[in-house]
This record gives sequence, C-alpha cells and structure tokens, in this order.
Amino acid sequence: MPTLTLREPPTVPLEAETITPDVTAGLTLDAVRALPVYHGKRKLTVGDFFTVAGEPGESIELHGDLTRVKWLGKGMTRGAIHIHGHVGMHLGAYLAGGRIDVTGNAGDWVGGEMSGGMIHVRGNVGGQVGAAYRGSASGMSGGTILVEGNAGIELGMRMKKGLIAVKGKVRDFAGLQMKGGTLVLMSGAELRTGAWMQRGTIVSLAPLRLLPTFAATCTYSPTFLRVYARHLAVHGFTLPLAGYTRYAGDSSAFGKGELLVYTTPQ
Repeated sequence: MPTLTLREPPTVPLEAETITPDVTAGLTLDAVRALPVYHGKRKLTVGDFFTVAGEPGESIELHGDLTRVKWLGKGMTRGAIHIHGHVGMHLGAYLAGGRIDVTGNAGDWVGGEMSGGMIHVRGNVGGQVGAAYRGSASGMSGGTILVEGNAGIELGMRMKKGLIAVKGKVRDFAGLQMKGGTLVLMSGAELRTGAWMQRGTIVSLAPLRLLPTFAATCTYSPTFLRVYARHLAVHGFTLPLAGYTRYAGDSSAFGKGELLVYTTPQ
C-alpha cells in the first residue's frame, strides 16, 4: 500500500484527483511521485508535495493536514483510501466503488454525485454532502456516506438513491429537492428539512421544525428500517425500529416524499 505524507500544507488549494487506486494500482513508487497535480494554475507532481513510501497496491494511505487538498478519490471504482487527518473539498466525488475513510474533518461536496462505494468520515463535514453539482439534475445515485460529526447545508440535495447517515447536527435544507434515497439524521436538523422533496425518505431521531407543506399521516414502526438498522449497526450507528410519526410531503413539489420522526417506542 502506497503511503503518502504531506510535507507541509499547500499555500493555495491543491487539486489531486490522480490520487486514487484506479490510477496508482500497479504503479511503481517513482511513477506515483510523477503523477500530475495542480497547485492553483501550476501543474506539478505528487512528489513535489508528498513523500511516497510503501508498496504498490489497491489501497492508499495519506497523512498530514490535507484541508487544502481537493478531489481525492475522484471517480474511484475500487480499492480504499485511508486519510489520517483533515481533508478538503470534493472528497470521493463521482465515487462508483471502493471505500474512503477519514479520521478527521472533510470539506464541502463529500461524495458529490457518487453512485456506489462507501465514505466514512469520523469528524465533521461541510455542505452539499452527496449533493448534485450546480446545474446538474441529480445528486447521489448509490452507495453510503457515514458522518460521525456535524454536517453543513443541503445534505443530500437532489439525491436519487443511496444512504447518508449523520450522527451530529445538520444545517438547513437537509434533503433539498430529494428524488429518492434515504437520509438518517440522528441528531435532527435545522430549518427547511425536505424542502421541495419529490420522493425519498428522511429519518430523524430528534424533533424537527417542519415546513407547513408536510402533513402527518400516521404513527407506525416501518419494517424496512430493519434493513438499514442492520447495515448501520456494523458501523456504530444505532437506529430504533419502532415509534415513528410519518409526514408526507413536500406538497409544494411532487409530494411523494416522507419524513419519519422518532417519537416513543410502540
């Protein structure tokens, strides 16, 4: 497994989309060092910023303060990336397979428009996690994103499929214009949750300040949550199975979405 250690944080954002197992697998360490990266407008190499050690393989380990390093794992389809520290924007954008683990925080657009694989962030994340890029009709269409800290605005914006679960607090517009998929908000969210959602499911374990375009329909224990509960329990996320109030909406949009707000066990 190649181990890349950042010598010092770059002065301007570093675009490093070549650092992905799809590119590095099978390369010698010298070839990894020679991979192109962009420091602002300057085309440089991985070796200009990172020390590279270890052995070739389908996993990559990164160390250092990568807060200004962007596009790591872009479009990866296999293997794993293990990041020890903080990381910048667009982590795992267009991810189709494989796994990315982060011990620290991550920036905006984690898993933007991803279609498969898993991203697990132990710290906080920025906004637009699993979301559609500006001008794009659809966001995340598969895979899993797990966040143990807090998340920013527009979580899961326009997502179609997949699962996003957040243990900490979530900012405004969670599930904005959702078209499908599932959000699990273990500590609730701020304002306008599910605004303009067309389809999909948002599960909140804390009370929400709902938009008036959502209507309560029933109180029940969804059987499909058992599947999500088993999947999440493996990663340390506990999801109650009983005692939810269901709200349908957003009636100002297509109106086929649902909010499940945990109340008391039945």
